[in-house]
Amino acid sequence: MAILEDGTSSHDFLKEKLRNCISSGKQDPFLVADLGQVVHKHRLLMQELPRVKPFYAVKCNNSKEVLWTLAALGTRFDCASKSEIDLVLSIGVQADDIIYANPCKQVSYIQHAARHGVRKMTFDCESELVKMAEYYPKAEMILRINVDDSGAMCPFSRKFGASLISCEHLLETANNLNLDVIGVSFHIGSSARNPQAFGQAIKDGRNVFDIGNKLGHKMRLLDIGGGLPGNPSFQPSFEEFAVVINKALDQYFPMENGLEIIAEPGRYYVTSAGTLALNIVTKKVVNEKGEDGKIKKNISYYMNDGIFVSFLESILHKILLDPTSFLHLEEKLYGPAAPMQPWYRSILWGASCDEEDIIMDEVYLPELDVGDWIIFPNMGAYSVTLYSSYCGFPKLPVYYVISKEHWCILCNSNVIL
Repeated sequence: MAILEDGTSSHDFLKEKLRNCISSGKQDPFLVADLGQVVHKHRLLMQELPRVKPFYAVKCNNSKEVLWTLAALGTRFDCASKSEIDLVLSIGVQADDIIYANPCKQVSYIQHAARHGVRKMTFDCESELVKMAEYYPKAEMILRINVDDSGAMCPFSRKFGASLISCEHLLETANNLNLDVIGVSFHIGSSARNPQAFGQAIKDGRNVFDIGNKLGHKMRLLDIGGGLPGNPSFQPSFEEFAVVINKALDQYFPMENGLEIIAEPGRYYVTSAGTLALNIVTKKVVNEKGEDGKIKKNISYYMNDGIFVSFLESILHKILLDPTSFLHLEEKLYGPAAPMQPWYRSILWGASCDEEDIIMDEVYLPELDVGDWIIFPNMGAYSVTLYSSYCGFPKLPVYYVISKEHWCILCNSNVIL
């Protein structure tokens, strides 16, 4: 981890790293991760959502540096598997600070959670309750409900969540099996674009809370899931989501003793922390005659990264990418005013031998050359965890940086970094 000198930004670090690569002839792609961005996002969340305790979604970026940073800030953790539970426990996080938020768990994973004292876990169907009654009757169950996620780029309602009309039956079943249900959870979908979905989901959560209390469950936890944007330019903004969430919480879950409100932000914390740099290894120019009879230049660039290494999430969830060429960036920021360069329709091909490995199918760029670098900001989410070894390309090296100011904040915590 590099601690940046005063006045030096992660952007400066990236540019210096690229200059060194160019001068030394190195071409391997890499990721720069600014942990100061994670600290900033945490402070913003605490400021805008003061009633909400974050449980970071480990699946989003499971690097120990990110987890250490979040643990030092007091964040808790949302785990989806046995290995994620072990990873979080290995950095000194207590079992009470973990929620096992995968509604469908195999028996051996349930037993593993029981052995390590991870009690909070979600469910959305009767068969999950039957498993819990047999293998972990002391678990604290949280009923995940189905909510409107139609405005999300990555909806989950088709796969997870109990319908509202089935909740009473599930809560009665839990009673019959002597299981404690302590709360309700939901997820409005990843990269959600409708803040009002939070308002309706919180209202639905209140209704299920009341049903649970009526049936004798001691309902004390509301989990509002993820869905908060991580890209600073995303619209609606995080602050707009926060306004809707706070209003709904105050209306449907006013302050009361013993009530805990949590969330499971993932990409919110880490998206803007990661900047990816990759190199052009081959260039192909194809000239085509347009409808006006003029010859138009189309360019294919073959990169040394792709959907099987860092870009799978952008393909699966249709994440909008924003590439910038390093040479163009340098010219724009530091060089003298230059004549406007023509921009050409281009394709960015990934590194593998698969024809579907396309990073961007149509993007306009100034003409670049073999050996030039292309930079992608906002690549901190899922670029590390969705890696595949297909075609033998290695996992990217990650360079972690943090400012002195943010480093001092972490050092004042009780977590050993």
